Parts: sequence; C-alpha cells; structure tokens
Amino acid sequence: MRIQGSAIGLRQFTRKDILTFYNAVRESLDSLRPFLPWAHAAYSMEDARGWVESRPRAWEDADEYSFIIYSLADGRILGGMGINQLDILNGRGNIGYWVRTSAQGRGVATEGTRLIAGFGFEQLGLSRLEIVMLTTNDASRRVAEKAGAQFEGVQRNRLRADGQPRDACMYSLIPGDL
Repeated sequence: MRIQGSAIGLRQFTRKDILTFYNAVRESLDSLRPFLPWAHAAYSMEDARGWVESRPRAWEDADEYSFIIYSLADGRILGGMGINQLDILNGRGNIGYWVRTSAQGRGVATEGTRLIAGFGFEQLGLSRLEIVMLTTNDASRRVAEKAGAQFEGVQRNRLRADGQPRDACMYSLIPGDL
C-alpha cells in the first residue's frame, strides 16, 4: 500500500529497507533516544532487521499498520510512522511517528500524520486516533497541533522513559478534524 501527499509518501516496509532504515535510525538516535525506548544507543542492524521483517505479519494480523515515510522527490527514507494499539471494538488507534534528524523541521511528520489519519479513518474504519507523547517532547506536540489534533490533557504516568513512569500529553483526531 502507498499513500501519497504533496511532498512525501507512505508505503509498507520491504526487506530492501533494512539497511536504509538502520542508517536513518542511527543518524537520528540523539533526537529519538529521549522519547522512544527502542532508539537505544546500541541500536543494531539486527534491531532494524527484526523490526522490518516483523511488519508484514503485523499488517496481516491487523495488529499494527507501519509505514516508511519517503520523499516523493528522490525516494529517500525520511522516517517511520504507524497506527498501533488498535481497539477495533471502540474504533480507536494510536499514531506514532519519527523523522530522521536531517529531515526534521520540514513538515514531514505533519503531512504524514494527516495522511495516516486519512488511512485510519477511511481504510480501517476508525473513529478516533490518539497521539500520545512525553510532556517534554515539544517537537511531537507541535506536529500533533499542526496536523489538527486536539489537546485533551496531561495523563499522569502514561508512558515509561528511562524505566520510569512519566506524564504524557494526549491529543486526538476524529474524522471531522481533517
């Protein structure tokens, strides 16, 4: 599956992405590590391989819908995003995203959030998408706001960071927000 926007596209992972995905993560560890537990200092090619190779099964099982974010201009991998933590009974899912350091600050995550939200509402039939981030993650908060998500408050001890429970901001999108 491919979804195209004006400057970026979203597509499913393939085995061919392992090396370029690994390089994008390694480039970005300093900016990702404070917020994403999987972005640890020892992130390895095997970590990247395991993630990329697990994506088709997660898609088939309807557990997670993960996408590569890529540049429409040159095909370069710009990051990743997905819808996970699906609650089909209540029509809800969670959007997660990250953008490689060299592509940050250019609207990549904002455009991607709008694209993936459309996929969640139109293709998956969801009625609510949540975006949750640590209260200290100002960049992700800006993305959620620019994408049209509504701030719903701070949730105490919602996420773990550095092995400790931390407060998180809750944003949501519903179909009328797009």
